[in-house]
Amino acid sequence: MEIERGRRYAFFTDSSICIGCKACEVACKEWNGVPDDGFVFRATSYDNTGHLGSDTWRHVAFIEQDGRWLMSSDVCKHCTHAACLDVCPTGALFRTEFDTVVVQPDICNGCGYCVPACPFGVIERRESDGRAWKCTMCYDRLRGGMEPACAKACPTDSIQFGPLDELRERAQARLDRLHADGVEEARLYGESPDDGVGGTGAFFLLLDDPEVYGLPPDPVVTTRDLPQMWRWAGGAALTLVGAAMASFLRRR
Repeated sequence: MEIERGRRYAFFTDSSICIGCKACEVACKEWNGVPDDGFVFRATSYDNTGHLGSDTWRHVAFIEQDGRWLMSSDVCKHCTHAACLDVCPTGALFRTEFDTVVVQPDICNGCGYCVPACPFGVIERRESDGRAWKCTMCYDRLRGGMEPACAKACPTDSIQFGPLDELRERAQARLDRLHADGVEEARLYGESPDDGVGGTGAFFLLLDDPEVYGLPPDPVVTTRDLPQMWRWAGGAALTLVGAAMASFLRRR
């Protein structure tokens, strides 16, 4: 695949063919030098990582249901409207030429504003240095013309990488095929540009409700009300200044 600068790239994760092998987790850690996350046995499933965080940029969820396992590899969504970008005071977070969202650790000051801003709970500060870390969609590999390590390592093509518009078409065709085969519960998540974050750069085919996979059902960019809040704050400030001036003039 030829990777072109100026074109939006994305992940499409088809959970219906995920086998839970965790090759994506391992490849992500190895390529990006991500520290181990404790490998805790949680005694609830084969999921030893639990959730995305500063030391887990790919997380394979294991959900045991009556008669079946649901598995899916979660990752940063690289949102169209990314609240983390809006709140970062240093410019450590930036949008790349591939329309992905990346943290520059050498510029991050560890303020942590991006952590609560993310509607998906993806970003986390690393205890060892206080800085924020998350998936970069292997920005260095993209610049070198290579696909991200997780997609390269996935043995079933559950994780697919490519131009966003092409992946959306591929995902819809896969969804239509599953519905035709009687898998009525199959649905797409994050693919619509009309959702609360303008669509994501990492979207999913799920076999149950998003909440089952630990995903918010209706994600909304957390900074959507900031312009109105600033207008209210400005209006309040002008009112206070006006009242203070009026009081001063009366005293004179």
